Amino acid sequence: MAQSLCNVLVHVIFSTRSRIHYIKPAIRKDLHAYLAGIVRTMKCECYRVGGVEDHVHLAVRLHSTVTVAQLIEKLKSNSSKWAKDKGPGLELFSWQNGYGAFSISPHYKDQLVSYIENQEEHHQAVTFQEEFRGFLRKYNVPYDEKYVWD
Repeated sequence: MAQSLCNVLVHVIFSTRSRIHYIKPAIRKDLHAYLAGIVRTMKCECYRVGGVEDHVHLAVRLHSTVTVAQLIEKLKSNSSKWAKDKGPGLELFSWQNGYGAFSISPHYKDQLVSYIENQEEHHQAVTFQEEFRGFLRKYNVPYDEKYVWD
């Protein structure tokens, strides 16, 4: 085959370190736009970025040459540097060490985008930890609770 073709849609989730509420409304929109820009510079397609004070969700179609680990490393390192320059209280901004990445059928892309768009409403009733455990169960990801959180 002369070219590499793929359609790999990934739901990416990661939190601020210790779930500190760094992502205030004043920077949230700009941070989400910055994360989407990073995705695009890696030749991937970003369908949506969203989240609340302590975590983000991204719906991303990976480019054929980009791994999930490469994408996450670039997202976290670049956006952490960006956030630290955004004003008082953000000097210590950092992301958790780990992340969640779950493959999604392209058939469910619109549902994922809608879910990400409704994060503020969703998190009025559910904490990040409850949400993340739910995804681990939904996708049958084995985990040890003592290693999930930093």
